[in-house]
Order: sequence, then structure tokens, then C-alpha cells
Amino acid sequence: MEVSDLRIALFSGNYNMTVDGANKALNRLVGYLLGQGAAVRVYSPTVDDPDFEPTGDLVSVPSMAIPNRPEYRIPLHFSARVREDIAMFAPNVLHISSPDRVSRQAAAWARRRHIPVACSVHTRFETYFRYYNLSFLEPLVVAWLRRLYRRCDALIAPSESFAQVLRDQRMNYDIGIWTRGVERDIFRPDRRDMSWRKSWGIADARPVIAFLGRLVMEKGLDVFADTIDVLQRRGVPHEVVVIGEGPAGEWFESRLPNAKFVGFQGGENLARSLASCDMLFNPSVTETFGNVTLEAMACGLPVVAARATGSASIVKHGVTGYLVTPGSIGNFADDLELYCRDENLRRQHGAAALAESGAYQWDAINQAVADTYLRLIRQKQRQR
Repeated sequence: MEVSDLRIALFSGNYNMTVDGANKALNRLVGYLLGQGAAVRVYSPTVDDPDFEPTGDLVSVPSMAIPNRPEYRIPLHFSARVREDIAMFAPNVLHISSPDRVSRQAAAWARRRHIPVACSVHTRFETYFRYYNLSFLEPLVVAWLRRLYRRCDALIAPSESFAQVLRDQRMNYDIGIWTRGVERDIFRPDRRDMSWRKSWGIADARPVIAFLGRLVMEKGLDVFADTIDVLQRRGVPHEVVVIGEGPAGEWFESRLPNAKFVGFQGGENLARSLASCDMLFNPSVTETFGNVTLEAMACGLPVVAARATGSASIVKHGVTGYLVTPGSIGNFADDLELYCRDENLRRQHGAAALAESGAYQWDAINQAVADTYLRLIRQKQRQR
């Protein structure tokens, strides 16, 4: 069997409604598979005004808006219309990318028909509850996820560090790696624009700390703000540029009144904003890969990040940046201070980060997923 023989039904909780790392990766994967001659049909909630056009054929599944987070929707059920559509499509492999009810029902549908099920895991869902004073729910969520993941034929993780977490949690014994690539024609050091910095009132010699991502509490906004407070108390010269928007934006602005909030940026504008900074600070522990970390590295920026899944697989401590125990405000501040006070060090680590980012090439990365599909189909055929 070849890639061109694949017929993939992909279930997503949010395929193109909002721009985030998982959605961009899924759309790029579908584009690659279609380019190799495979047939792909995507099933996901939809909205009238999505953030971007979907890659491939998209079938809408019944959904409802999440209270207080209307940019996301909850898939409700595997409707008769969707069942009829997928039966006509006749997939030979099912790929689910979120643990929602529709994905679970679709996986059960596939198992009854001896169709292999692959599940890509894009975020550490269980960690979200820490940011909303609901940590006591974390063991229950882990058990709930395990019930689904163990029923899949394989899991696909975006980093080896996260794959190890899944192994430790006994989620599955077949865990492959689908890492992420970076668009090197867009994210480049020569996107740096000193006039753009000046337009935001930033002096040329002033070191700039960047935050990049959706402004939601689970991205570690509180840790970021507390760390900046420490730098200010120490008298460390710096500026903060926040790239992104989200429901916690107003709170974040009130915590960082001196920061430059440049809003959502995409494509070349994002690359310009990022390359015009001097370092990235990523305190989040929820990412399973860290797309923003890789994009910053491709722009030649060193990274200070939480030693957690995702960044721990990308950042080489003391070479391309620094990894810090999650939540260690003082240690985050120490490493950021090093970069703020030592231009040669941040240039040296930034150059190493740029070189490291060159290993992440999209075609080879997406072929690994296609190879997983083919292997699961062969295994299922042998079991019959």
C-alpha cells in the first residue's frame, strides 16, 4: 500500500475556527497528504467567519459555543448526517485530534468496522485545570483521557518529552512522534525591523522580551507577569512586547501596564514582530511541542522556557536558551537578566537557536504521520 491509497477521515475539535499551532499543523498535514495523492475528509465544528480557509474537504459536525470562550465550540454528537457522509467516504484509517464526544463516537464507529484509529495529542488538557483553581480534577481528567487513548491503535505526540509523559501516564504503548516544522521562508532573522521597534517607542539598544501566544491563563500569563515584576525591582533594562490576543488580554494589560501590546499578528507581520525582539519568554506548561518556541528560534532568538513538555525537546539548555523549573519566578528572572545584560550571550545563543531550527522540515515530519497510517493498516489486516 502507498500513501496514495490512503483514505483518511480526520476529526478535529477546531480545524480552522481559530489560528493556533494545532490547527496550523493539521491543515498543513492535510495539504501534504492531498499532495501525495491521498484522499482526506475532515469533520469538525464550523463557524460562519473562521480565521482562515480550511485545507481540503470540511464537513460540519453539530456543536455549541463554549461559555465565556465563544471562539471555541464543543462538538456535540456523531449525527446521522455525519455517519452517512463518513460511510460514503469509506475511510481506511481514522485520525482523531481531540478527546471530545464526537471523536470518541467516531473512534467507536471505526473500531466496530476494524478500521485503525490514530489519535494525535496536541495539548496537555489535564493541566488546564491548574489555572482555574480546579487542580483536584486533574487525576479524573487523566483517567478520562486514558479510557479513550488506550482504545486507539496508536497515539501521535508532537515531542519525545510529551511522548514520555504519555507513557508514564500509561495512556498507550504505541506512541509515535509527529513533531512540527517551521516556515523558514517566513520566520527569518532578516525580518528584524528597527523602524518597527521605534514606532512602538523602543530604543535600539533596549533588550526586548517577547511573549507570543493566545492571551489565556493556561499560557502562564501570571508567571510571565510576576517574572517581569522581579526584573523591574532589580532595575534590569528591558522592554516587553506581547504578540497575541485573547480573553485574558485585559487582565494581562493591567498586570503589564508598560508592555507594548501589538495584538494578533500573522505571516510576515508575525515574523517581523518576533524577529524585532531579542528573546522569547515562554512559561507555559500546557504545550506539547511549542510552535512559538520554534518560530522564535528560526528568527534567531534565544528562548527562556519552562522545562516542560514541548520546549524541553526543542531548547538546548545553555546553548539555544535556558530551561527553568515551571513556576520558578526567580530562576526565570535570573536567565532573562543574563540575556538583558549580555548582548553577546543572547547573540551567541540566538545563532545556535537559528541553526537548531533548521532540523525541522515539514515534508519529512508529515511523512512520518503517513507512515504511521500505513503501518496501522498493515497491522489491522494481519489481525483479521
